Order: sequence, then C-alpha cells, then structure tokens
Amino acid sequence: MKTKRLGNSGLFVSEMCLGTMTFGGSEGLWGMIGQLRQPEANTLVHTALDQGINFIDTANVYAQGASEEILGAAIKSAPVAREDVVLATKSGGVMGSSPNARGASRGHIYQQVHASLKRLNTDYIDLYQIHAFDPATPMEETLHALHDLVQQGHLRYVGLSNWAAWQIMKAVGITQARQLMPITSLQAYYTIAGRDLEREVAPMLQSEGLGLMVWSPLAGGFLSGKYDRTGKAQDGRRQNFDFPPVNKEKAYNIIEVMQGIAASKDCSVAQVALAWLLHQPVVTSVIVGAKRQDQLLDNIGAANIALSAEELVQLDTVGALPAEYPGWMLKRQGEYRDHFLQTQ
Repeated sequence: MKTKRLGNSGLFVSEMCLGTMTFGGSEGLWGMIGQLRQPEANTLVHTALDQGINFIDTANVYAQGASEEILGAAIKSAPVAREDVVLATKSGGVMGSSPNARGASRGHIYQQVHASLKRLNTDYIDLYQIHAFDPATPMEETLHALHDLVQQGHLRYVGLSNWAAWQIMKAVGITQARQLMPITSLQAYYTIAGRDLEREVAPMLQSEGLGLMVWSPLAGGFLSGKYDRTGKAQDGRRQNFDFPPVNKEKAYNIIEVMQGIAASKDCSVAQVALAWLLHQPVVTSVIVGAKRQDQLLDNIGAANIALSAEELVQLDTVGALPAEYPGWMLKRQGEYRDHFLQTQ
C-alpha cells in the first residue's frame, strides 16, 4: 500500500482509507447504510491495518456516535500502536434538537471534539474535518476554534468536507492572513461517473496544495459491478438508498468500458473504478467502506491495478464532463500561452 503526503503537511497517509459509515446503524438512514456491530467491525479494521491501510475515517453523525465508539474499541483491540493509525473524524451535522447542536460554531465544535475523543477512546484526533459549510456561523469563528483546539493538543490537523471552491479558498485566505492552523485537506465526492469536482475544486486543490480524500468512490455502489442496463441488480445499498445522484445512462456507458478492462485484467469492475481514482494526481486517498471482509479485500486490491495510458484515455473519454462556461473559454483563450508552456 502506497502512502502519500496529505496536502502540504508532514503527515503521510495510505492511498486507501477505511470508511466506517457502515458501523453501528440500527434504524433509519444509518440502518440502511450498514448495521455492523463490534465483532464485524473489528474484522474490517484489523484487515485494513494488516493490508497496509493506516488511515481511518468516521464522523460524529454516523449512527449518532455509535460508529466512533465501535471504531475506538476496534483500534484499541488491534495489534498496532495508536500513533501508527491516522484517525480522522468530522462534525457539523445535527447531533440534537437544540439549534446549537449542529453547525460549525465555536461552542458546537468544542462540544463535539470532546465527545468524539471520549467515544473514540483517544487523547487526540489526527485529522478533524468540518463536515459541511455552515452559512449561519462566521468562517473566522470556525477557523479560530479549530486553531485553538490544535494549540490545546486535541487535534493535529484540520480539514473540510463538501465545501465549494470559493468557500475553501476564503478559508485558506483567512488562515494565512491570521496565521491560524492551515487547512490540510478536503473530503469530497468524486468518481469516474461523477466528475463535477474537476471544474473548480480539483484545480484549486492542486494550486493551493490541499489533499483530497474521496468519499463514495463507487457512487454509492452503482459502480460496483452489480448494476447494468437490464435494471437487474444484486442486493446493494442503492436498492434502499439511491445516493449520491448519478446520470445512470452515462454511468452505464462507463460501466461497459470498465467491464472490458476488468475482463482483460481478471479483476472486478469495482477495482477498475477505484484504480481510475488512484491514477488521478489530485487524489490523496480513496475512502473505501464495506460490510464484509471479502468486499474490503476486493476494494483494497485496486491498489495493485495498473491502468495503461490507452485505458485511461478510454475511461476519461467515456466519463468526460460536458463543456461549460467559463471552462471552454479559459481553454480557448489560454491556447496562446499553453504552447509556450508545453515547450519548456
């Protein structure tokens, strides 16, 4: 398993990250996503660590804290030192009925950091991410709170999740101007069937040196190989929870190309989809979740799939974004300078 530097930090993480959204669910949304209890979670966590994954992600809202509790116990029982695990969690979602039990205010962040530390049974969190942009809280308040918690030793690095490019750039500017803890990474949705990130966010991340953690790399299971044009599918999460949104006709075209590549390499369609992401320069780590050990091992196997230049062109072409303004104008007007860059 390769490791990559997370953004401009000195922290190195595995190119695959174990996601724990399937841990602890019972009713409602989290029950549809997964209901793994401690024994099953232990198996997945220990398997991931044994396969060279050192990066594990969770969130306070996953099963209303149960995911963090189960993950903390699983890490405690694993035959590795705590300092050898890069532990990431998030806050920002609804954690109670009070109007202050949500968002990215100083009070809510402080309360949730301490609650997560207790549930995870750890003294510090390696990467703490704001799960969603909070339009009701001044960005300066959020960033100062994160900085103070780093100074207090509760957090090591800070990141964002599901923010727009302009919001991230504003946050980067504030941290630089006020000499606060810098933003290290973004966690965002990105798949070969959902490449919207490439319009604004991905170029910004590369320009500013931020790391990218990819969530739902198989588009909620749609790219797992279970789905095709016939409409018939094996049991999967999308049977009950059709998310994230996917242009299904376009995705079927992509799946058909991936099926051909998978057949030539004797691997799964899911591995091809994950391997495509691992070949993208903007990607630091791909978050993979599973309900069973065999699913996890299949996903991890994508790290060993090498796609040729021709195969990457095939996949890039079938999954290409339609041209939109200002992208097509920037490309057109930049041609007179690109020529000189290409000759350097």
